[in-house]
Amino acid sequence: MQIRTRNYSSIIYPESAPKNWLEILEDYHIEAIISPLHQYDINEKTGELKKEHYHVIILFEGCRKIEDAKQIFDSIGGVGAEPIKNIRSYCRYLCHLDSDETKKFRYDIKDVICLSGADYNAMITRSKDKYTAIGEMIEFCMSTNIVSYAKLLLYAKKNRRDWFERLCDGATPIILSFLRSRTWEMQYEENDYENQE
Repeated sequence: MQIRTRNYSSIIYPESAPKNWLEILEDYHIEAIISPLHQYDINEKTGELKKEHYHVIILFEGCRKIEDAKQIFDSIGGVGAEPIKNIRSYCRYLCHLDSDETKKFRYDIKDVICLSGADYNAMITRSKDKYTAIGEMIEFCMSTNIVSYAKLLLYAKKNRRDWFERLCDGATPIILSFLRSRTWEMQYEENDYENQE
């Protein structure tokens, strides 16, 4: 049976890949996501560092044969071509986001490279992350006494891309309601205190 799917992965070892492998991959104009350089991975059996490598994902628009993926990976020095069963899980694996930090090094998502319009952040986002981000924003506003939505939005744009994306993609009404209510509470408490004097 011929394997056909949209998403495939491979491993690139910098020492054996062409120097311009990223440019070669980009010239295919296929969405691709490249992990940070995995330089701290440890072989669980020996306890030794694994060879430095990248995980590379290509995302076709429609189902393609494994030979199509292999042709692309061969041109950039990729080792193997594996069909991806769950793209979100595999994308999260690129930085070991779901692994125990004592067992696997957590790589920074800022070091992920996206080509041809691939969107790594969209690929790794889970619905429960939305609630975590909203909770973090509420805690941040409480601890810094922020009651201005504009101030929070500007902070998020500069410092917390995940918060900024949430605010742009649906969390704004909840945060606005919280900030309005918080402002009202602060004013009410201040007025109540003044009336007691």
